[in-house]
Amino acid sequence: MPAQRKKVVVLGSTGSIGESALKVARDIPERMELVGLAACRSGEKLAGQLAATGAKHACLSDAAAAAAVRDDLPAGVDLRAGEEGLVELATLEEADLVLVAIVGVAGLRPALAALEAGKDLAVASKEILVMAGEQVMATAARTGARVLPVDSEHNAIFQCLEGHRPEEVSRLILTASGGPFRSLPAAGLAAVTVEQALDHPTWDMGPKITVDSATLFNKGLEMIEARWLFGVEMGRVDVVVHPQSIVHSMVEFSDGSVLAQLSTTDMCFPIQYAITWPERVPNTLPPLDFAALARLEFEAPRREDFPALDLARRAGEVGGTLPAVMNAANEVAVARFLAGGCPFPAIWEHVAAVMGDHRVVEHPSLEDLVAADAWARSV
Repeated sequence: MPAQRKKVVVLGSTGSIGESALKVARDIPERMELVGLAACRSGEKLAGQLAATGAKHACLSDAAAAAAVRDDLPAGVDLRAGEEGLVELATLEEADLVLVAIVGVAGLRPALAALEAGKDLAVASKEILVMAGEQVMATAARTGARVLPVDSEHNAIFQCLEGHRPEEVSRLILTASGGPFRSLPAAGLAAVTVEQALDHPTWDMGPKITVDSATLFNKGLEMIEARWLFGVEMGRVDVVVHPQSIVHSMVEFSDGSVLAQLSTTDMCFPIQYAITWPERVPNTLPPLDFAALARLEFEAPRREDFPALDLARRAGEVGGTLPAVMNAANEVAVARFLAGGCPFPAIWEHVAAVMGDHRVVEHPSLEDLVAADAWARSV
């Protein structure tokens, strides 16, 4: 029987994850067909992607950008606009899988709509599970849709857990590069510049996620994400710094054995596995050269100097609306830092203050989460 060719919608196609998804589609065309692409306001870039892929459904969440580019799209493309357009794209009848790579809260409603429609969801946007992990996983369980991780760390854990029972798991160990300030003394953090924070030693990412890597908030968000994806309590989610970013994450089992997933640092690997799972297929990506690697290093994170991990652990343990508040406060603080409006350590100081002022709502509805997000941004 020939392998299934999955029809895929990519929300956030013009970002770094979206561009990697398009590379995967070019690499394995017999397994992946792009039927819908969405972006925020990069209309010209989206038009080029539509011409290159042949996708016939598109959306720009910025209505003005959609109006400006409508006449320049390839013939036969159905262009939508706004959040409603994202939801329509996420629920296309012909789509098998929806890859959500939209940064921030904008991907939440389309992701839940895709699951409600029974579409498998490939999650590259941390905010979806950080804000609404309880709702996302409950919806998937009810509709029978699958939530497949695309973050390299969670995809690694997903691979390591194959064939193992939940009760066999002792710890999920997320690896962190440590960012550009791994060895910088705490006294030097206040003088960090935007340019320094955006100079990541391993990954090529957007500005927000690159700053999150520098503060370790990125890893904190991933801890909460792992808690929901794999159904474990926060106490069994740990972090270790691994500067080479070759071991993408590990699972420690009850007998003391540890399984790790390794590959070169290219987001095409986890995206492809989310598309072809449970099968593996050949591609043109470079294999590991262990002799060239020479060594793999591991060290404990500096929790006192980078409080983001402990703030995230607290948010994940308390649950309710607190993770959404932490995420929103961090987004605003990062934006302020990038604009030159606050020093680097103020990012986690602002987040801690907003979390401390929040009155948590337990088992929140989607409306509660949106309200908590808006409250945190306002504060």
